[in-house]
Amino acid sequence: MSGSAELPVNLPTAPTTVAELGIPETMIEDLLLQRLVLDGRSSVTRLADASALSVGIVDAAVDRLRQLLMLEIQGMEGRDYVLAPTEKGKQEATSRSLACSYAGAAPVSLDEYQRVVDGQRRRSKVTRQVLNAAFADMVIPDRFLDDLGPALVSTDALFLYGPPGTGKTSLAERLANMYGDVILVPRAVEADRQIISVFDPAIHDVVSPQPPGLDGRWVQCRRPCVIAGGELSEGQLELQRDPSTGIYRAPLQMKANNGIFVIDDFGRQRMSPEAILNRWIVPLSRQIDFLTMAHGGSITVPFDAKIVFSSNLRPESLGDEAFTRRIPNKVFVGSIDDLQFDQILALVCKAKGIACNQESADYLKGLIRQQTHAPLRPYYPADFVKTLVSICEYEDRPMILDRGAIDRVANIYFTQDLSDEGWETAAQSIAA
Repeated sequence: MSGSAELPVNLPTAPTTVAELGIPETMIEDLLLQRLVLDGRSSVTRLADASALSVGIVDAAVDRLRQLLMLEIQGMEGRDYVLAPTEKGKQEATSRSLACSYAGAAPVSLDEYQRVVDGQRRRSKVTRQVLNAAFADMVIPDRFLDDLGPALVSTDALFLYGPPGTGKTSLAERLANMYGDVILVPRAVEADRQIISVFDPAIHDVVSPQPPGLDGRWVQCRRPCVIAGGELSEGQLELQRDPSTGIYRAPLQMKANNGIFVIDDFGRQRMSPEAILNRWIVPLSRQIDFLTMAHGGSITVPFDAKIVFSSNLRPESLGDEAFTRRIPNKVFVGSIDDLQFDQILALVCKAKGIACNQESADYLKGLIRQQTHAPLRPYYPADFVKTLVSICEYEDRPMILDRGAIDRVANIYFTQDLSDEGWETAAQSIAA
């Protein structure tokens, strides 16, 4: 994704001295030695690129490793030294890899990470116009946006609740669209002489191209939106050490810093709703989080994520009055009316190039109500159109949503209400 949104903090450039890095010098040497052993042979410039460090810092570390007889010079590439590990260096790298085998970009210090997260705290003004833009691809009534807006201005957690299929998850996914700026995410952070991997390509939406001159230990990204559903476990909210590499994986809320953290299907996790909510009392009130390392020590990391709970369970079923009072911002996401249904249907039909008129829209609404005996849900138009596209492709028929097409889709989409005799008749028909 490309973009030129303004960065909320000054663009960090690569440090030129070890003191400016703010991490232990021995950690730099370990990292470079591990990289060199992995590559077999390398150069000062290639080591600098791999570690996201300046050539000057790498050159000084190489001199130190040469004095310790860990590496040797095997020639020149232009004006650059070709380096290789000695047997002593290989043995040392193997020994040190038992504790940590990290060989990626050098980590930033925990203090530097704190400074950048603080400088990137959300400052965008939330207005109805901003929300209209954020949800431009959805049909959202103004009255709902006016309930949602103040809850998003607040630093407290947000609770979206309502029946299944009303679009709560889709709403939550788009909340990060409120922010038009970009942020910096560290590839890794050093804390208590341990390395914590933070940047996650599955979560962080990288802006391309990266700005020239940016410290390579940072990645410029859109503000993240991390979504965890019923599979959320307590371990995902804590540091997790990979025993094979010795590297810690940042918990989900740390990856969500300066963005949104959505806990979907709230109330269906293995953790109780009260336990999940208790986890956020200190972070939400003090904007810091306490994480425990494998050796028993703890570290304090910055916390700046908007927590959003989303559930199709009734709030009162999740806990007592004291429980619900601790989430002051509760926004109901209900069913849609006829006009909203027609608007959604028009949007999805236009996107797929399907012809549809008001008569067909009215027929579809009536059929859905007849089949479900329930209010309209916003997912029906997309589901019907998606199935229709498949049918039209299979039968080589025009892309038109008329009564015949609607009945054809409904025959596949809705389950048949069969008695025991009906099941037997259907089975015989299939066998024939």
